[in-house]
Amino acid sequence: MNYRVLLYYKYTTIEDPTEFAATHLAFCKSLDLKGRILVATEGINGTICGTIEATDAYMAALLADERFKDTYFKIDLAETNAFRKMIVRPRKELVALNLEDDVNPLETTGKYIEPVEFREALLDDDTVVIDARNDYEYDLGHFRGSVRPDIRNFRELPEWIRANKEKFMDKKIVTYCTGGIRCEKFSGWLMKEGFEDVSQLHGGIAVYGKDPQTKGELWDGKMYVFDDRISVEINHVDKKIVGKDWFDGTPCERYINCANPFCNKQILSSEANETKYLGSCSAECRHHPANLYAKRHQISETEFSKRLAAFSN
Repeated sequence: MNYRVLLYYKYTTIEDPTEFAATHLAFCKSLDLKGRILVATEGINGTICGTIEATDAYMAALLADERFKDTYFKIDLAETNAFRKMIVRPRKELVALNLEDDVNPLETTGKYIEPVEFREALLDDDTVVIDARNDYEYDLGHFRGSVRPDIRNFRELPEWIRANKEKFMDKKIVTYCTGGIRCEKFSGWLMKEGFEDVSQLHGGIAVYGKDPQTKGELWDGKMYVFDDRISVEINHVDKKIVGKDWFDGTPCERYINCANPFCNKQILSSEANETKYLGSCSAECRHHPANLYAKRHQISETEFSKRLAAFSN
């Protein structure tokens, strides 16, 4: 494999995120890297892809900067570039919790635990393991016995915890996410909310899956990633499929976006069911005038109308 994907973040101070983003974008393009990087006064959060030589050069440059000298890079090999373009954008927050009283992970965050200790927590009846990701990420893959918050995006998590606080308040709490960045703030927020025993999986699921001792054990399904790969394998011991096809409930690990761009809901679907249901999550979306299925699959409007009509017969 000729490409590598780098997943990383660093909470640190960046005085002028807008200026930094512009300069950093030019640097990434000079290395022919592609990916998505967010920059804020509180630090940097990125996933990028490029050749081994280019990613080596990028890591060397970032680590040479005093602000990022101990950045932890999670590295995956890839056959092709996992992104189509390079984006570097300034943001108010690296991960949006939209709190009135923001959490600074450099001051308040949960205890880091390594993969082996995390595996022990999964088997401990006195510990509650909370998935800090979105529902569609959990539905594709998750740790066995972990709690699935009923949320569509990360900023909904504090409200959900408050609504269910009595279930967790007196428990040991361990939280996890893809690469660790969401847990940095979430675990700190839990501590501010009064939870006393709070830990987080150091490096996230990405590190757990590569640990030579755990080998991804007790993870079911695949890990959702925000690039063209969509998902990656984690469990190298006893893999199980937990994803269910949106239409018929059969085992499935293939995500598509609803063909109605005003919906764009991510659903798990086999190729056969995507074809059968015209890539749409509902009848309403199939009949929506903006439906893009015909355009995406290069079929005529006449054929599309005929297939739509078949649902009424």
